[in-house]
Amino acid sequence: MGLHPLEFSECYLDSPCFREKIKAHEAELDKTNRFIKELYKDGKNLINATKQLGMAQRKFAQCLGEFQFEYIGDAKTDDEDCIDKSLQEFSAFLRNLEDQRELMMRNITETLMKPLEKFRKEQLGAVRAGKKKYEKETEKYYSSLEKLLNMSAKKKEPQLQEADGQVEQMRGHFQEESLDYICKLQEIQERKKFECVEPMLAFFQTVFTFYHQGFELAKDFDHYKRELQINIQNTRSRFEGTRSEVYELMKRIRETPQEYRQTSAISCEGYLYVQEKRPPPFGSSWVKRYCTFVKEQKILHMVTFDHRSGGKIGETESITLKSCIRKTTDVLDRRFCLELDITDRPGTVLTVQALSEDDQKFWMQAMGGKEPTGHYLGRTYSKERGIDAQLDDVGLNFVKNSINAIEKRGINDQGLYRVVGVSSKVQKLLSLMIDEKSNDVDLSASEDWDVKTITSALKLYLRSLPEPLMTYGLYKDFIQPAKAGTPESRIQAVHCLVHKLPEKNRQVLGLLMKHLANVAAHSKQNLMTVANLGVVFGPTLMRPQEETVAAIMDLKFQNIVVEILIEQHEKIFADAPTSCPPSPAQPVFTAPTRQSKKMSRQSRPLAVYNPQVLDIQNVSPVTDSVVAGLASDETSMGSNDSMSSHSSSASASETPTDKSDHAPLCSSLSSGSNSNVSSSRKARAVYPCEAEHESELSFQVGAIFNAVTMSREPGWLEGELEGKRGLIPENYVQML
Repeated sequence: MGLHPLEFSECYLDSPCFREKIKAHEAELDKTNRFIKELYKDGKNLINATKQLGMAQRKFAQCLGEFQFEYIGDAKTDDEDCIDKSLQEFSAFLRNLEDQRELMMRNITETLMKPLEKFRKEQLGAVRAGKKKYEKETEKYYSSLEKLLNMSAKKKEPQLQEADGQVEQMRGHFQEESLDYICKLQEIQERKKFECVEPMLAFFQTVFTFYHQGFELAKDFDHYKRELQINIQNTRSRFEGTRSEVYELMKRIRETPQEYRQTSAISCEGYLYVQEKRPPPFGSSWVKRYCTFVKEQKILHMVTFDHRSGGKIGETESITLKSCIRKTTDVLDRRFCLELDITDRPGTVLTVQALSEDDQKFWMQAMGGKEPTGHYLGRTYSKERGIDAQLDDVGLNFVKNSINAIEKRGINDQGLYRVVGVSSKVQKLLSLMIDEKSNDVDLSASEDWDVKTITSALKLYLRSLPEPLMTYGLYKDFIQPAKAGTPESRIQAVHCLVHKLPEKNRQVLGLLMKHLANVAAHSKQNLMTVANLGVVFGPTLMRPQEETVAAIMDLKFQNIVVEILIEQHEKIFADAPTSCPPSPAQPVFTAPTRQSKKMSRQSRPLAVYNPQVLDIQNVSPVTDSVVAGLASDETSMGSNDSMSSHSSSASASETPTDKSDHAPLCSSLSSGSNSNVSSSRKARAVYPCEAEHESELSFQVGAIFNAVTMSREPGWLEGELEGKRGLIPENYVQML
């Protein structure tokens, strides 16, 4: 488990657990700050002490190899995993170059030093400043709160109202600062992944230019460079989507915080001041405790916690509640008090003080409290619904009508589905189309509605359904395979889950995925690759029932699921699966008949990248063959519409480890061998291989094989090299 997400609703509870989570995030950023400082220092040594270059490289490599990014949530995407491992890759590269003392380094100040120092000072520095401000507001608020609660209830009403107003204002400032601070904490945690790695990639580009064999090394490393660029671009894109959702959630919570207060049918929690009586002549004292009330057992757990003592957690006490009655100010000279009758201690009454009148009502409702006269206080909340969209025949016709219009009128429009229409026009169109009396408009022939209005109306319709198209009930099941497993197991799991959807949901989803696949097929014109469409439609088609920061962190996995649905729509929606994989808790792994070769990266040069040479934001959509740097024949090596092959349907790791890495190669060869088995097919080695069995061939990069045919062993070919015939790993060659 990585760092816990910081929920905005917890800002209003300010629990001890919440403060511990904040400390963990702060400690991680402090570690990052120390890491960047050390890296900056070592970089200076590389510039100023060429004679000590070897020693500086070892230290630099060690620093990189020991650091790992912490992630928020319970899993990370393939892209994040690759970014996380990239530091170890860089470390290994530096160790391999230790013997080349002649290396001359220059121009790393602009590409490495300044971006890292800028990130440390501007981003991490802003967090440190925010921490000081947050701690200051904490001290001011709780001091003023205690002062207010200690005021005599016999004071004049204007004085009490003025004091209440001042505390309410300070509470607002404190909660506002808390929201901003935890939002900034989590933003920096996500941002550092690419802000730290990109300058390092630029540094390696500079290093390579000074090697005598730099050109050959860079050429050999081209595959990993492209893969990491895609990882960073995908992570950046998902970061932008996640950040907008987080800000939107923070805005909603800020407007109606009471609706998002963390409570449930099982328990509720918050701060209470507990009266502790002492022997005469000491009287009594009021101690602040964080209380959790378990409704079913009527147990109140109380933890002593003082924000001003460094946030130390004190003793825990649990009591069983018998009854709760509001205490009036004519009985006790303090406001917002409750009288608790305790079962554990017959005859003992515990007096507690809430933080405000609303808070007092909240606890009374939770504990089944009563007024002194006997009536019950309660509070209900309601939410307004938006457009009354339903998944019925009218809605299905609208989806078909919209898709038909988009494919006829705007399939090549740049930014299709990303460029939004005017809100008023979009709502007007959707209201018109879901009205049974006026929904017979043919959008493909109507010039009254432009394409961006139609695409926005279609997305709005899907978002306005009472339940997401992929349902609340199957949300976690869909997300789970995206977090783990092989590309094949992910496809199989999604295939099974799609056929668990209600018939109407599956029908609409199938129509939409077929359409999006068509959109992606025109990505050269509309710039909407499968990955881009996944970002747009992930949160539209699937979302959890509860809006939390933790749920928003799963947006990146929603995108992966949608990418799988688009790329594999023909297989997934054609027929129901004959068998389904076991539950994620009990995975089953089946070893292949013969493992494909896997070569060590330690013997190969690593990262080359310079953002001034290649703009990462403008990396064009690539195919598996382009990513691997293997083929120029698009027909035999796959489509060119997706940048997410390594995160959904086809892994593009540096050395192929599974026959599925280049599945189109198999079909290409099969088509040739079926027509003429004895035909002379040739292939070129794109990776070196050392035979482990007598039946296998050893070869170097560039070796040409003759008379290549399919082998009976899955994942292997047969071919001739230098007069010897043997087995060749299928994903180690490129057909000529």
